[in-house]
Amino acid sequence: MLSQQHIEIVKSTIPLLEQAGPALTEHFYKRMFSHNPELLNVFNRANQRSGRQALALFEAVAAWARYLDTPEVLVDAVERIANKHASLDIQPHQYAIVGGHLLATLRELAAEQFTSEVEAAWTAAYDLLADILIRREEAIYQQNEQQNGGWRGRRRFRLLARETESALVSSLWLTPVDGGVLPTYQPGQYLGLELQPEPHGYRAMRQYSLSTCWQPDRYRISVKREAHGLVSGYLHDVLQIGDELDVLAPVGDFVKPVGQAPLVLISAGVGVTPLMAMLESEASENNGRQLWWLHACANAGQHSFRERVEQLAGELPLQTVCWYEEAESGSAQQRAGRMNLSLMAGDLPLLDGEFCLCGPVAFMQVIHQELIQLGVDAGRIHYEVFGPHARM
Repeated sequence: MLSQQHIEIVKSTIPLLEQAGPALTEHFYKRMFSHNPELLNVFNRANQRSGRQALALFEAVAAWARYLDTPEVLVDAVERIANKHASLDIQPHQYAIVGGHLLATLRELAAEQFTSEVEAAWTAAYDLLADILIRREEAIYQQNEQQNGGWRGRRRFRLLARETESALVSSLWLTPVDGGVLPTYQPGQYLGLELQPEPHGYRAMRQYSLSTCWQPDRYRISVKREAHGLVSGYLHDVLQIGDELDVLAPVGDFVKPVGQAPLVLISAGVGVTPLMAMLESEASENNGRQLWWLHACANAGQHSFRERVEQLAGELPLQTVCWYEEAESGSAQQRAGRMNLSLMAGDLPLLDGEFCLCGPVAFMQVIHQELIQLGVDAGRIHYEVFGPHARM
């Protein structure tokens, strides 16, 4: 059980964590994968190579230590992590493995400072966090299982159809092999996919946003072909119509804001996918909500869903503007260069609108800061990060 003394001891180690930095979590991952290589079936190795996973874990560990006596501050972070874990089908016994390696890492990297009292405090702190996440993840699993057509764990799907959306993005329609109905989901949520892109390699688990509104017999995801991307290449080139793969139920805390407040959907590149689900949802409801669709991409060839959005702009109270970074000239609806919201601030619902962002982290950081400077309340800015979480 976590005591006040434990909290004070853990907080006293924050400088130690900051001094170690991401090197601590890099050591942790190397240690864990050497002892438990089966976890390579769960963790995204591309994020391991880039260092993003190590940085995200370090920031999470440091935040937990910093706010241990006020955990309510981390409610949003816990919800985001729990949903990501649910998409990976994380189970309680895996927390014991991770916790054991985390404590061993602290012991190995800071042997002099990591006394028995410090170890006891960190054990209690980790056990509390694990309990919070395990309980929340179990609630998500139960909610998904209890829905009409819902399920827990993996469900077998087959590729029903593939559609080209742009030079780099293709949509994949997936339907359950058992022929059963599919549960509803909130626009903005994502699916977990498990597949084996290499015949004798590790299995890979990825998350892809659902890119249209709910249909009872099929789900649609839209996948960008990444340079040297093992999984995206498999989904684009190897997976054939009729081939099967394992799918986990829809999850995610980035969802379309409800109500009638004006809705501004802002995306770059493949970040368009969850926002497309939100827009299609608005089209199906057709309740007169004022909508803005602001999208940025490299060029016209990489502009996903362009024709569909143009069609919806003729049917809904929807204003659209797209920025092409490689264009030399533009127009009112198709502008050249990078997205700049200050130039159209007078046209946006800055005082009462809900703003949803998705795209590369650097893009969202710029747009988030721009919206704050324009007077948008931070509570009305919602965003999704593909991969390990990053701060705005």
